Amino acid sequence: MNHSSQDTGSGGVYEDRKLYVVDSINDLNKLNLCPAGSQHLFPLEEKIPVLGTNSGNGSRSLFFVGLLIILIVSLVLVSFVIFLIIQTGNKMDDVSRRLTAEAKDIDDLKKINNMIVMRLNQLDSEQN
Repeated sequence: MNHSSQDTGSGGVYEDRKLYVVDSINDLNKLNLCPAGSQHLFPLEEKIPVLGTNSGNGSRSLFFVGLLIILIVSLVLVSFVIFLIIQTGNKMDDVSRRLTAEAKDIDDLKKINNMIVMRLNQLDSEQN
């Protein structure tokens, strides 16, 4: 596995240290010799993205942040509406209980009024 430059039968040390570029994994057999002055396989500009070049990703993340904010606000509004519906139902139950109690009181007052009218009629008939 470990072959030195002398084992491969090459003529000199400088020929073994040539830099080759491979276009893709499928083209491993098509090695292109890099220019003599080239020191890097890829320029630094390709490795480090410049700020502002990913505007598509930035707008996409901004869209998702906006969507998340809208969803949170709508969830809060729906929760508030459900709370109001429950409170309104409780108030309606209280009002209906009060009306039922007042209806009983009104019926009792009508009975008392009828008894008073009957007693007054009896007293009036006794005086005549």
